[in-house]
Amino acid sequence: MAATDRQADDVLRHIRRPLLLTRLGMVAEAVVRAFWPLWSVLFVAAALLMLGLQDSVAVEWVWGAAAVLGLAALATLAIGIRRFRWPSRIGAMARMDAAMPGRPIQTAMDHQAIGAGDAASRAVWSAHQARMRARLETATAVQPDLRASKADPFALRYVALLVLSVGLLFGSVWKMGSVTAMTPGGTSLASGPSWEGWVEPPVYTRMPALYLNDIAPGELTVPEGSRVMLRFYGEVGALRVTEDISGVPLQQEAEAQTAYDLTVAQSGALSVDGPGGRAWEVLMRLDDAPQVALGGEVEASARGEISLSFSARDDHGVARGQARIDLSMDRLDRRHGLAAEPEPQDPIVVELPMPISGDRAEFEEILIEDFSQHPWANMPVTVTLTVEDAAGQSSEPAVEEITLMGRRFFEPLAAAVIEQRRDLLWSRDNAARVAQIMRAISYQPDEVFRSSVTYLRFRTILRRLETFTQFGQLTLENRDEIAQAMWDLAVILEDGDLGDALERLRRAQERLSEAMRNGATDQEIAELMQELRDATDDYMRQLSRQAQEQGEDGDQSAQQQGETMQMSQDDLQRMMDRIQELMEQGRMAEAQQALDELRRMMENMRVTQGEGGQGQQSPGEQAMEGLADTLREQQGLSDQAFRDLQDRFNPGQQGQQGQQGQQGQQGQQGQQGQQGQQGQQGQQGQGQRGQGGQPGDSDDLGQSLANRQGALRQEVERQRGNLPGAGTEAGEAAREALDRAEDAMDGAEQALRGDDLAEAIDRQAEAMDALRDGMRSLGEAMAQEQQNQGQQGMADGQQPGERQDPLGRNAGTNGQIGSEDSILQGEDVYRRARELLDEIRRRTGDGERPDAEIEYLERLLERF
Repeated sequence: MAATDRQADDVLRHIRRPLLLTRLGMVAEAVVRAFWPLWSVLFVAAALLMLGLQDSVAVEWVWGAAAVLGLAALATLAIGIRRFRWPSRIGAMARMDAAMPGRPIQTAMDHQAIGAGDAASRAVWSAHQARMRARLETATAVQPDLRASKADPFALRYVALLVLSVGLLFGSVWKMGSVTAMTPGGTSLASGPSWEGWVEPPVYTRMPALYLNDIAPGELTVPEGSRVMLRFYGEVGALRVTEDISGVPLQQEAEAQTAYDLTVAQSGALSVDGPGGRAWEVLMRLDDAPQVALGGEVEASARGEISLSFSARDDHGVARGQARIDLSMDRLDRRHGLAAEPEPQDPIVVELPMPISGDRAEFEEILIEDFSQHPWANMPVTVTLTVEDAAGQSSEPAVEEITLMGRRFFEPLAAAVIEQRRDLLWSRDNAARVAQIMRAISYQPDEVFRSSVTYLRFRTILRRLETFTQFGQLTLENRDEIAQAMWDLAVILEDGDLGDALERLRRAQERLSEAMRNGATDQEIAELMQELRDATDDYMRQLSRQAQEQGEDGDQSAQQQGETMQMSQDDLQRMMDRIQELMEQGRMAEAQQALDELRRMMENMRVTQGEGGQGQQSPGEQAMEGLADTLREQQGLSDQAFRDLQDRFNPGQQGQQGQQGQQGQQGQQGQQGQQGQQGQQGQQGQGQRGQGGQPGDSDDLGQSLANRQGALRQEVERQRGNLPGAGTEAGEAAREALDRAEDAMDGAEQALRGDDLAEAIDRQAEAMDALRDGMRSLGEAMAQEQQNQGQQGMADGQQPGERQDPLGRNAGTNGQIGSEDSILQGEDVYRRARELLDEIRRRTGDGERPDAEIEYLERLLERF
């Protein structure tokens, strides 16, 4: 036995320190697993005190909670004591021995039981024990396992820890001392009662809260609807509140409380009565009702969009607003189809646009809507605007009597279809009358309809209307379906089949003449002028494409024809600018005469083009045309991004407008894509833009705005690589501008992918500015190149009259127009001379012309 004790002492001498640490860790394990319920209860109690909940409820609740928590603490303490077991030294040694390989502690303390009489066996046993004792020199303490997941499967200890964390973050340790005021003989009773108070203005006022303990007695100005909170500490009933600001004064005989919540509804007095109390004269600042006012006349575009400007203001900001549109029956001309009693129609209610950012205390905005397809389009209506603030107060309605402008149709047949559509939507009793009028219109279709497609659609609508009317099946759904079909037909009749460029040009001129005769607004005339410019460009490109297909005369004629096209573009632009200027000045007669001259010039150009050889556009013209298409597509993409941004902040408001705008852009850009395919490079560019660059085909192709912006950037990169004018100052400036456009488009693409529409619109604007700069520089480069070619032609002995305008006149190198022999070539020389002479005589007899012009025309007659 003595030998065994010596062995144990020897072993303990090597592992005394790690054994002590291991045993302490086992004590910690036993404490954690036995007493975790106790400190969970203590954590919850401390958190509730730090959050100050004892100050927000009655003292009885505090006593009840204290009793419950106290009993829970005692119960968990008893359970912990029963479960706790003090770890022994033998257990600690066993844990250490199990943690080391070979169990060296047990080996070092064992004695040889077999072979003790054999010297060799004793030597082996001694060597084995020596190795185990050497291993004890490196023994370390075993880390304790403080996990209590088996004892706490629902992790309630973590819930208690979370509650304690909330108390430490949002509460205060100092609030725990207030609980002593609720115990007999507490310190708060010795020091007397105390109180705290706050005033919280409404959130929409953006004003800070006030701490009443820091405000001296006197006047106190607060916004209407402010919340007053008072908390009393100490003996219940020692402090009381007297007030008349809530509109429902507290009853003095009511039971005393420790917490008061009041809402300021009127000016009055507020006082805390008792030790340390104060009194204030509360002045309530009224929340003014919002105001709204209309800002001028209603403007309408030729496409039917109305723009109604308004201004609104409120002391704390306008929250929302709406416009209500009602039909003015007393101002309506009840004739023809409107003589019948109308079917019930709900008023039109649209949300007013609010500023996306900035202060809404005072602002001006424009309501833009398209009511062209509504039954009340082009009828007198009453518009009522109202706005509302965050407090729910509404403004006095702003009423305006206007005409609900819709799209204007200048084509007589389209206008007739729209009128019958209006009568059908007014009342289904007009169905028979509408069918009769439509049948009369289509009596001689060859004289009315320009296309069999429109005639067939017209007849289909007529047959469906007559069938529904005859069998009494004209329900609201069928009526709306027919009305939509009539609208689509009228749009087709108005816009026509734009495949024939010359027909489109003539119709654009006729619509402009009709608008001048009917006294259209400046905005409508400007839009029709733009339509005329587009139709003219379309016609010129069609002539060029026809020249490429015919190719009768070879390269020289093609070059001359290309220069003729360029010259005609300049002349046409100057003439159309002159027409628009005359119309803006109100000189409609002169503008109409200039429009007639433009029509005759285009007809003469058609005759000249058909008789002569045709050619291809120069690389510079193709590049300029491609950049123009790219600019239009970038503008359309920017408009789409802006509509998406409006829809995000005003959902549902721009839906109808956005759809019509997209349809219009699709049609327009689809024509541009067909007109611009000239040359191999041009075809490739248009193909790329057709797939990814059109702003209205996201629904058809399933591509996002970012993908379309990226395709447009790649197209600009291709155009920059094929740009003519390399080596010249203007050509390099054009390339630098396109490089800036690429960078801006790349930024716009990244912004779109990041869903930052505002940034994308800014970068798209930069890209459009850069594209315009590039087109301007490219035009300068083309002008320099033409001038150099003209000088080279003079040096080679060529005549300076090779370039011709659409009338066949030579253009000299100094820009002057001559008419020596080119105009005399051809079989129609006498007819053209007679037309010129008749035109001079007609203008001479026009008494409305200025005297100076009439004298000039008379001198021409005397000379010829």
